[in-house]
Amino acid sequence: MSVLTHLLLLTLSLLLGDYFSSVDGCTCAPSHPQDAFCNSDIVIRAKVVGKKLMSDGPFGTMRYTIKQMKMYRGFKKMPHVQYIYTESSESLCGVKLEVNKYQYLITGRVYEGKVYTGLCNLIEKWDKLTLAQRKGLNHRYHQGCNCKIKACYYLPCFITSKSECLWTDMLSNFGTPGYQSKNYVCIKQKEGYCSWSRGWTPPDKSVINTTDP
Repeated sequence: MSVLTHLLLLTLSLLLGDYFSSVDGCTCAPSHPQDAFCNSDIVIRAKVVGKKLMSDGPFGTMRYTIKQMKMYRGFKKMPHVQYIYTESSESLCGVKLEVNKYQYLITGRVYEGKVYTGLCNLIEKWDKLTLAQRKGLNHRYHQGCNCKIKACYYLPCFITSKSECLWTDMLSNFGTPGYQSKNYVCIKQKEGYCSWSRGWTPPDKSVINTTDP
């Protein structure tokens, strides 16, 4: 590898580094809430009521006992969730949840009859979600699971098919959830292409344009 190529790769990795969350070696690519919804086996709103460190595996697994408030995705895989499992260490992508304190939006995977989650899954305090995100969970996100949200980390970037929506939050928010994450969903329109749409109806009835230009 030439010195010039090495420098170019190093510069690119530094530029992209701001857009990936990292905790002690656990690195996760940013994800729009709709993608997190569509790519998860389980999506629930729940409160953690207990926890126990299990002795399985070399580092152990944390088992959270939850009170499920509502399920948004996963009815066929597991209609009611009692336990959530995660790695015991954040360096292994484990997540820490507060007991008897908050309601959480939790997404995860089902493996051998157990629900697993971690830092690379979408986990958020319920009261931190926007109105559009809550409505997305109830009504809109599932409508866009056939669309693809394409992340744009640096300019120029383009969509390459009619099923894509260009996600540009990383350009202005340095990898943190931005305006599109908080307020928009990517759904298929009547014309057959996917585009951004407001996740809720504005209270001002004079505002009739609900699609992102």
